[in-house]
Amino acid sequence: MFWCILSVAGFIYPLSAQADVKNSGGGFIDFNAYPYLSDTDNDTIVTINVAAKLENRFSYFSLLNLGKKSGTEADTVTYYTEQNLRWKITETSPFDLTIQLNFRSGEKNDRHRLGVRWRLNDTPGLVDFFKALHLKYALNLHGIQFDHEAAYVWQMEHAFRMVFPGISDRLYLAGFIDHTFNQDLPEDLPRNPIVAEVQFGVRLVENFFGITEYRINQYRRGETDNLAVGVEYKIVW
Repeated sequence: MFWCILSVAGFIYPLSAQADVKNSGGGFIDFNAYPYLSDTDNDTIVTINVAAKLENRFSYFSLLNLGKKSGTEADTVTYYTEQNLRWKITETSPFDLTIQLNFRSGEKNDRHRLGVRWRLNDTPGLVDFFKALHLKYALNLHGIQFDHEAAYVWQMEHAFRMVFPGISDRLYLAGFIDHTFNQDLPEDLPRNPIVAEVQFGVRLVENFFGITEYRINQYRRGETDNLAVGVEYKIVW
């Protein structure tokens, strides 16, 4: 597990350094490690997020989750990654066209999506409201999905980040909710399952944060909820 994490970090960090030079719009990379999981051991124990603003109204965001496979040795890991490329329709538009590529452990389970993302906090008439709350909120309709499934599957993705300058500039609350529809699933799973995470972070010193994360995964039989506690290191450019 250690060498897997180290090799991934060694691959992504040079990309962030290149982005520092090439992308004046900025971005970030953060490394999250969760040594404590409350209920389910076969869950994510490492997450790496990368974001960058690119030229010509393009932007990029990716995540990589690494976890321990249930019932196996500690050095056996699973992975899940999302690669997102977004294009803002006009300079002032709150809408983006999106492409999302999903890859994960196993066979015949990768999927790719086309959609439209609505940044509510950048919408005329709503800007002041979200600014007063110090909240960024986006809604992504993944209307077209390409995978091995015969059914017409679509997804609604919610993502948010909130800060608390009135209390402390060290605090943040961030998360997402993925709500999938029309998927062909076993009868013992919800008809339209959700996967959600809410992370609360506090900056401890410089770029290090203490984090706690509440998770819901309705694709998982048995324990669908989990609480993760860990640390985050974040690089911003």
